[in-house]
Amino acid sequence: MKYPTIKRGSLILALAVLGATTLAGCHDAAEDTHAQPTAAATADPAERSALQAFYQQKLTWTPCGGLQCATLTVPMDYAHPENGQTFTLRLAREAAADPVQRIGSLVFNPGGPGSSGVDQLKDGGVSSFSERTRARFDIVSLDPRGVAGSKPAIDCGPSDATDQDQPASDDTPTSVYPTTDAERNAALADAARQVAACKAHSGAILPHVGTLDAARDLDVLRAALGDEKLSYLGWSYGTYLGTVYGELFPHRVRALVLDGAMDPSLTWSEQTLQQGKAFQKSVDDYAQQCATVVHDACPATTPDGIRKVITDLYARTSKHPLRIKGTDERLDQNLLLTAITTSMYTPEAQWQDLSEALRAARNGDGTKLAELASPGISTQDSNSDSNSDDSPDAGSDPSASAEQAPDNSSVAITAVNCLDQPHPRDPQPYWDLLERAHKEAGAIGTSTVLAELTCKDWPAGQQQPHRVHADGLPPVLVVGTTGDPATLYPWAQSLATQLPGGMLLTYKGLGHTAYGRSNACVTDAVDAYLTDLKPVPSGTTC
Repeated sequence: MKYPTIKRGSLILALAVLGATTLAGCHDAAEDTHAQPTAAATADPAERSALQAFYQQKLTWTPCGGLQCATLTVPMDYAHPENGQTFTLRLAREAAADPVQRIGSLVFNPGGPGSSGVDQLKDGGVSSFSERTRARFDIVSLDPRGVAGSKPAIDCGPSDATDQDQPASDDTPTSVYPTTDAERNAALADAARQVAACKAHSGAILPHVGTLDAARDLDVLRAALGDEKLSYLGWSYGTYLGTVYGELFPHRVRALVLDGAMDPSLTWSEQTLQQGKAFQKSVDDYAQQCATVVHDACPATTPDGIRKVITDLYARTSKHPLRIKGTDERLDQNLLLTAITTSMYTPEAQWQDLSEALRAARNGDGTKLAELASPGISTQDSNSDSNSDDSPDAGSDPSASAEQAPDNSSVAITAVNCLDQPHPRDPQPYWDLLERAHKEAGAIGTSTVLAELTCKDWPAGQQQPHRVHADGLPPVLVVGTTGDPATLYPWAQSLATQLPGGMLLTYKGLGHTAYGRSNACVTDAVDAYLTDLKPVPSGTTC
């Protein structure tokens, strides 16, 4: 999946992860972790006359890049579905390889929030599913409301809109730990500019892109697919989407796999602090295990040496950003942190590139780190088609590339996160949390807090932190990875206890999520649950 990066003061460590970011500098009734979910369904939405036309849609599938594509229309505002305002959601599927044994559709969400499920499929994402699962299910995904190829999509203007407002002479690196009034005012002004740009371009749809409405869209999709009950797999943020669906429509669930789980009961301060510390630990894991994973490519010969390379670069880039070949931009501390933290998601695929990039940066060249932090960056070393996010996989239909939607994940992640959870309107709780985050996780910790500043002025949604309430929900499979820095293993443990009949499958390893990137033990357990609804025994560890 793709991970967004944010320029200047706000580094998002959520990176296609935080589906329900919740912060509470001070605890009040609005943030009661035992509050009842505000959207509990008291009547079947499919029975509402105003929703009948949406629930009775027939999908028209057409070939697209080796897959089949369609669109689904959903109301923009479920409280007023008759007002004519709608989202058109882009869909894609790979048909079941064994039609005779076909169970139905398996809908998946790759994370984010803000990741395109359609582009994930077109870019080879179906390979994350085993042959057993692909034989029995149509593999289906969508671009959620406001995301990528769905229309209207969230638009906050040019990607560098916030920088355009800066004085031309302002080349001072932005601090990831603002302590002076001037630094904090600059961070607040940067966040305010981001909010203003999003409201100016997409103000009408911002109140309608939250997870509550996205979960309702899933039920309309289920009906349009012709499935009486939903089979679903969500990674990362997709686990929160699946959890909300389970709360709203427990009687409509056949199977839910929640891999890399969010804990909806956490406040935003708890979640932010825990994630900052987890990413800091994952960087230490990289130093300790680099030689085992990438051998001689490590940026130093010992764990302490690797830690020193990273620490020295933090200090260096905070004052003197590194050159990036082929561009006038520089690698500052924000981009360095982004490059390092995003490389913690899949060590087996990313640590080699990170190691080589750190070796280059040690010698003053920030190009490779910039490419890790922002894969679309234009440099003289990254102009081949094979390195483009929009290039089709080898052997794939070139039409898949032609139909690639614009990537708005960096703004969609903010739009959904801020709407999903209440944030303080006063800046002081953020500064209080910043101090604690700095003590517990250094620059990585403070960057997680700064990423939340945009939410201070964002439209408020309906959701509150709460423990799951889903009476009648069938057994749900929660998958947790012990070394996951983005969605922590204790979150998976907690979610499994909140779900009625929740089953926890543990993968002992590093990186983010497990199914599709870990081992046969995980694959076999998930497949058996999806295809045959086979329970996973308590305490199962892979």
